Amino acid sequence: MSNLYSFDESNINWSPMPDVEHAWISILDVDDTAKIIDILLKFSANEKIVLHRHASVFNTFVVKGEHRIYNPDGELTDVRPAGTYKNGLPDIEPHREGGGEEDVIILFSLRPYSNGMIYEILDENHEVASTMTFDDLKDLKTVLESDS
Repeated sequence: MSNLYSFDESNINWSPMPDVEHAWISILDVDDTAKIIDILLKFSANEKIVLHRHASVFNTFVVKGEHRIYNPDGELTDVRPAGTYKNGLPDIEPHREGGGEEDVIILFSLRPYSNGMIYEILDENHEVASTMTFDDLKDLKTVLESDS
């Protein structure tokens, strides 16, 4: 008998997150009218993704594993176990995210409410190296669907 409390990700169509090590993405829905994108992100166990900051409103729900948040110096600042829901606002403070002892899967509902920026990817000097917008993710969904 399968474990009723375990999330089965075998039907999720994962793709490597472009330019982000230790991260995979599955774009679930793009609402062009409301400018909302729902995605699943998977971060590797005991790894940290790139330094970034959120430039739009977002909601998260930890589906599986433990979502860890780190300050720019690598210090652990928050631990969110499976079942944790958080809403977030744009924040000028950069951070890194990652998985705990196992890969973590998180549902992100990204809500820029426009074609504007969602993320700023930062270099080690906290300078903007690249950005991700609503249209970037919408285009990525189209590319990923054509590849599968």
